[in-house]
Amino acid sequence: MLGTLKTEPALVRTDLLAPPVAESIAGWSPDAPIRADDVLVAPIDAELADTAAFCAAYEVGLDVSANCVVVAGKREGQLRYAACVVLATTRADVNGTVRRLLDVRKASFAPMDDAVRLTGMEYGGITPIGLPVDWPVLVDARVVAAPHVVIGSGVRHSKIVLPGPALGVLPNARVVDGLAR
Repeated sequence: MLGTLKTEPALVRTDLLAPPVAESIAGWSPDAPIRADDVLVAPIDAELADTAAFCAAYEVGLDVSANCVVVAGKREGQLRYAACVVLATTRADVNGTVRRLLDVRKASFAPMDDAVRLTGMEYGGITPIGLPVDWPVLVDARVVAAPHVVIGSGVRHSKIVLPGPALGVLPNARVVDGLAR
């Protein structure tokens, strides 16, 4: 348990997960590098879902709270999306590292409406679990180095707790040194 969060196994409380998140976790093989049993979920006040407010209210350190942001860029008229997972003590290097990894001229945070529509998740709760299968999931090396991290659950009224290394083995995940500054 981290801070004052009251966690339960995620698959026991799918009501606390966005549908694509619950479906993704339920589909993990028991012998996969990340196990559904490793994923816990905790209810929170939706008004406190934003990182700073959440960490203060639930006594969770910014150094174990991870943010997932959706980034978009164009190349030859084709829009490319990626998810970036960074610790709350850092910021994704969108116009440097992320832009190069997406192989686009310019990268920026995806518009809120697009991020919500494409992920099937609530803004402020987007998580790397259950994203569209063709999106790369770029995970800062500091996230996978953390024994446990708190991330969104796809909805604003809960958070997921799981081992940091688990985020590095998600489908389409790529651990990147220097993804964040």
